[in-house]
Amino acid sequence: MATLVYSLSSKTDKVTGLHEVLIRFFHGRLNQRAKSGIFISAEYWNDELQRNFVPKFRLMNDQQRALVEELTEQNEALQKLSAHIHKSFIEAGAGKDPLPKDWLVATVDMYMNPPMPESSEGEQIADMPITEVFELFMERNRASEARVRHYKVVWRMLRRYELYNRVVLKFDDFTADTLRDIEAFLTNEHTLKGNRRYDRICKEVDDSRSPAVRGGNTVSSKMKILRTFFLWAINNEYTDKNPFRKYSIKTEVYGTPYYITLAERKQLHEADLSAHPHLERQRDIFIFQSVIGCRVSDLWAMTKANVVNGFVEYIARKTKENCPVTVRVPLNDVAKSILEKYKDLPGQQLLPFTSQQQYNRDIKTMFEKAGLDRIVTVINPKTREEEKKRLCDIASSHLARRTFIGNLYKETPDPNIIGKLSGHKEGSRAFARYRDIDDDMLTDLVSKLN
Repeated sequence: MATLVYSLSSKTDKVTGLHEVLIRFFHGRLNQRAKSGIFISAEYWNDELQRNFVPKFRLMNDQQRALVEELTEQNEALQKLSAHIHKSFIEAGAGKDPLPKDWLVATVDMYMNPPMPESSEGEQIADMPITEVFELFMERNRASEARVRHYKVVWRMLRRYELYNRVVLKFDDFTADTLRDIEAFLTNEHTLKGNRRYDRICKEVDDSRSPAVRGGNTVSSKMKILRTFFLWAINNEYTDKNPFRKYSIKTEVYGTPYYITLAERKQLHEADLSAHPHLERQRDIFIFQSVIGCRVSDLWAMTKANVVNGFVEYIARKTKENCPVTVRVPLNDVAKSILEKYKDLPGQQLLPFTSQQQYNRDIKTMFEKAGLDRIVTVINPKTREEEKKRLCDIASSHLARRTFIGNLYKETPDPNIIGKLSGHKEGSRAFARYRDIDDDMLTDLVSKLN
């Protein structure tokens, strides 16, 4: 297994004060050094991580946000350079034949200073490795921030797949069998944990998280992103191959959406959480979310400026890039009382937000303390089998959104009206699942036949 080791030069650039990243490449007896041409601050460099340590701030100001973006960009630059070096090593025979003494220097120079192309851009892209074309896809394809994060997950998966299988994929290499092999890799990747070569690959791809067991729905969603990438490449005439013609993505399986009733919402709202002030604040945020129906990402982005003339106004982040639509939800008495409770928060802060992760953990705790522990039927995303779970064990921020939609749907089963308030696109399959949510509606309907 070829190994890359990064370190910082002891010398600093006279103008910027930054340190250049130095590279050492090992494979058997091969040991070569080179300068990377990438300069970073020593303050956040971590030798163990082999990249910058990116600090996490609870509420980032502009300066902190710029710092995080700069450090992240530097890490991504190192990651891309690593991918190029490994690809070049494989193309050079993976060490089977002796390499020139200046191979690493020349490889880095070729990456940092590529020659002027003689062929058209389309021809160049068609012959590029899939991972490099995927990077162009992420740069050029308009998508929301959340969507881009999903794209990056797939990119890292493709790099791990290539490195583990010692291949460099191009468009001409892709067949339906390739897709099936990638699907199997996604499904079984968690079994590779502990494999020394695989663990080094994860580190190289800058993915330190342990591979989790992926359910069928997760695997299908990743393959759909790959299909979107191929359609983008075909539409831009980078390839005429579509391996998805002979490969079917497994249908995602979802259960009927569960939600809490208005009575249960009242029970939660009135629960005595005075002994746990942080839970009380998180409870208020959940109740507010359940009466405006937004996604948690939209909620966390809200400020006092989003409250306009008795309405909450926002552009849903999930659809902002493709089809931006302003969602306007009138504030009811419950929402107004919560905003009044926290009106003295500093600056433009709307509610006492912490982190989305902590919010989801606290929701489960507050549900249990409020006695919301009824049994609901859910679909296990990994096995796709029905399971019985306590409501408090599976409650999350998305339950607030389902509560808003579910209770509205009982009153007005019109997807156009509710979609206008929830930010669902017309014809949304996610919304269509709410048509099965309520036994009372079915009972009332059948009773009309008496």
